[in-house]
Amino acid sequence: MFTSNFLPFLLTAILIELTPGPNMAWIALTGASVGKRAALAATAGIALGLSVVGAAAAFGLAELAKASPHLFALLRYAGAAYLLWLAWKAWEGKSDVSPEHAHNGNVRWFRHGLLLNLLNPKAALFFVAILPSYVDSAAPIMPQTLLLSATYVAVATLVHLLLALLAGRAHEWFERGQNAVLVRKACALLIAAVAIWFLISTAN
Repeated sequence: MFTSNFLPFLLTAILIELTPGPNMAWIALTGASVGKRAALAATAGIALGLSVVGAAAAFGLAELAKASPHLFALLRYAGAAYLLWLAWKAWEGKSDVSPEHAHNGNVRWFRHGLLLNLLNPKAALFFVAILPSYVDSAAPIMPQTLLLSATYVAVATLVHLLLALLAGRAHEWFERGQNAVLVRKACALLIAAVAIWFLISTAN
C-alpha cells in the first residue's frame, strides 16, 4: 500500500489544504460567528463528506461524474445554491444559521458540512484528476487508492480542526452587544461571496 509516491502525495495534500477554499472559509465564518462547537461539528461533517466522495472515487463513481458535463454542472450549481440559501438564512437571522441559535444542538452544522462536500465537485475532481497520478500501477490499485484517499481526508480534517479552534477563540468578542448583529450580516455577505467563489473555482 505504501509506495514511493506516498510522501509526495502527502506533501501535495498538505499544500492543497493550506490553500484557502470554500471549506476553510465556511469553517472560519462558522467558528467566529457561532462558536467553536459549531465549527467542530461542521468539520466532522466535512470529513464525512470528503470520505464519502473519496470512497466513491475509489470505486469509479466520481469518474462517471467527470465524464458527464451535465452532472458536473448540476453538482456545481447545487453546491452554490446551498451556500446562497445559508447566506439568506444568516441574513434573516431567523434560523439555526444565526448565532443566537448556536446552543440548540450542533447536528445541523454537521449536516451543513456534510452536504457542502457531497455537493462539491471540486473534491471529486481532486480524487479523479490528482490522486491517480500518485498511484503505482505496478502495485494493487484499490488499496493504494483507499490509502491515499484516507490520507487526504486526514490532512484536510487536521487543517480544518485547527482552523475551527482558532476561529472559535474569536467568538466571544463577536457575541458582545451589537457585534452579533453586525457579524451575522457580514457573515451572510461573506457566505454569499463564498458561493460565488465556489462557482468560479469549480468552473471548467
